[in-house]
Amino acid sequence: MPIEKNISAEDLPQGEQLVEVEEGPLPDINIEFDDEGGVTIGLNKEDDEDVPFDSNLAEVMDPSVLQQLSSDLITMYEADKSSRKEWEEQYGKGLNMLGFTFEERTKPFKGACPVQHPLLTESVVQFQAQALKEMMPAGGPVRTQVLGKETREKLMQAERVRDFMNYQITTVMEEYTPDFDQLLFYVGYGGSAFRKVYYCEE
Repeated sequence: MPIEKNISAEDLPQGEQLVEVEEGPLPDINIEFDDEGGVTIGLNKEDDEDVPFDSNLAEVMDPSVLQQLSSDLITMYEADKSSRKEWEEQYGKGLNMLGFTFEERTKPFKGACPVQHPLLTESVVQFQAQALKEMMPAGGPVRTQVLGKETREKLMQAERVRDFMNYQITTVMEEYTPDFDQLLFYVGYGGSAFRKVYYCEE
């Protein structure tokens, strides 16, 4: 049934409320029909540009929008950096106490070790060594599992994938093991670490 324009909140059923809609000109709506009976609806067709999927959007966006985006990003970056300032200072002090920073010492004698907490240092290094041995065994870190019904073809494919990935990680990717070893130190010291591995064609 039609709704009167002068309806008030008291006239509405319990639990419902009025929603105010800003008045103004409606945007231009473009409707295109395809051969299969489908419909494509778009707004402001005259302002729509043919932008390729992988293009740089910054080149086609309005400068005022880019300015607002950059301002918001800088603000969020500064807030994030400020919130972790205390953690960064504690992290640096801890590394100094472990003696893993280069420092010329003359007290109590020249060349003395700067380690202040040898037990903590030993624990971190032992964790690093044990974790590397467990996660990077001699046969390689990659294991495969067949999901669903096992067949001879699936098992052979899984074996090929496992062998190839282990070859890539242990032989082709020369930086993988030393980087992973370094990451495990920071896991033992700081409690967490994150790593992103991707394939670079260059």
